[in-house]
Amino acid sequence: MAIMTQQFSFKKMHGLGNDFVIVDSRGHGPLISAEIARGLGDRHLGVGFDQLAVISDSPQADVALTFFNADGSTAGACGNATRCVAQYEMQRLGREALSLITERGVLQAYQEGALVSVNMGHPMLTWDEVPLVREMETLHLPLEGRPTATGMGNPHCTFFVEDADAVNLAQLGPRFEHNSLFPERTNVQFAHVNGENRLRMRVWERGVGVTLASGSSSCATAVAAARLGLTGRTVEIQLDGGLIYIDWREDGVWMTGATMHVFDGVLTAKFLESLL
Repeated sequence: MAIMTQQFSFKKMHGLGNDFVIVDSRGHGPLISAEIARGLGDRHLGVGFDQLAVISDSPQADVALTFFNADGSTAGACGNATRCVAQYEMQRLGREALSLITERGVLQAYQEGALVSVNMGHPMLTWDEVPLVREMETLHLPLEGRPTATGMGNPHCTFFVEDADAVNLAQLGPRFEHNSLFPERTNVQFAHVNGENRLRMRVWERGVGVTLASGSSSCATAVAAARLGLTGRTVEIQLDGGLIYIDWREDGVWMTGATMHVFDGVLTAKFLESLL
């Protein structure tokens, strides 16, 4: 399928410093390829982002979302980008609730004062759902540090440590992202308990690197903490970019936090042609 290379517009948004380019493809042909995503993700030669979200039409929900990482690979879920798009669409339509479909299925979002909440669905807790390469118990993986594996549309590997701020994330993140236990690579989190139902967490995202926040990683860390008995099912998580609130309910894992629409821009045809 041919990718269009005439100029088109985009939005730059972020959720707690987890930053995104949002492209609305409704009414257009295909706009984004892996090459274009990789070029756009370059913070020096392109726009720069942690993830790129493409909006399209869906008969099953108000909007459909597809995600790309900064290296051009695809992501099955991106919680903060989902919240950003939900806020943009609810504001545009004058609504307080919205449905969005991703690889995770149909997700529900709503405005909660100045914050936006989205249901990221039920966590995937078995080895084949995460996925892992072979059958094993996911609560304590056979790796140094005994991390917990969780699927939230993306695979996650969560370490609970004495001090998350003391971890050399740039060194350890890629080591575990590419560990052979994870056939699709993995997001990596390091967290510690810093109060009753409060966590401090830092994240290495597969295909991106160190990020200031990650929605699906926050969900996975909250689920792992609850499974291990470190917290209850409702927690506040302190990320490098700010606070996010996770509530693991009967209908799924709800995530609530702030979003920001930073600016709108237009990609030129010359730039897009240079990427193909």
